[in-house]
Amino acid sequence: MAHFNHRRRGQIAGVFTAFSMLLGAIGSAAAQDSPAPDYQAIVASPDRTDADRQTDKRREPGKMLAFTGVKAGMKVLDMEAGAGYSTELLARAVGPTGIVYAQDSAAVIERFVKDKFDIRAQSPAMKNVVHVIRDFDDPIPPDVKALDLITFFFAYHDVTYMPVDRAEMNRKMFAALKPGGFLIIADHSARPGDGLAVARTLHRIEESVLRTEIEAAGFRLVDEGNFLRHPEDPRDAAVFRPQVPVDEFVLKYQKPL
Repeated sequence: MAHFNHRRRGQIAGVFTAFSMLLGAIGSAAAQDSPAPDYQAIVASPDRTDADRQTDKRREPGKMLAFTGVKAGMKVLDMEAGAGYSTELLARAVGPTGIVYAQDSAAVIERFVKDKFDIRAQSPAMKNVVHVIRDFDDPIPPDVKALDLITFFFAYHDVTYMPVDRAEMNRKMFAALKPGGFLIIADHSARPGDGLAVARTLHRIEESVLRTEIEAAGFRLVDEGNFLRHPEDPRDAAVFRPQVPVDEFVLKYQKPL
């Protein structure tokens, strides 16, 4: 009888697990099928800060949100969230039925972010955000799976001069996405041949080098956004005080079905 009860409990547990996975899949599918939010209305939200509106002038957030395809109910990971500018926009887009995991390493928070994210986190718009403080090469909590979307905005160049196993980081991102999920990665463009050499000094990265590293993890390029391209940029100066608008690339990758 004990053996029977043990087996029965195992069967019930298995059914429950399968049912939970089915519910998760249904929820994810519902998020994918939901209509796109009004991204411009999100950007125009009256409770956003003046500082964020200044950042909007160079970041084209309405176009970026539309390019990501983020929708209500989605599960999103925002890599190197920093002070949370993009995190908050994503949180507004996924709404109360979605969730955004905002990742940063303890070292980055200590050196650069300080209390900026914590201050932003007090806003009602951030209620569905979970701050994930983990190393870049192990960025995702083990219980977080089947993400719809990962964003990595203007920070991949940073991890190239940190003690980070980027191949492992990219594999972890790939594993955390559901089949068909997307990785949107944007960064400041370096000149051909610069590779990673100017990542620390100019905060740029050669696009072809980044592509090679991301695609080695199994991601498939499906789209490119040209809305932050500035061919007039000679790409030989640091990005913080540019004489002309900075040339930036935006790539959409997908985990194959």
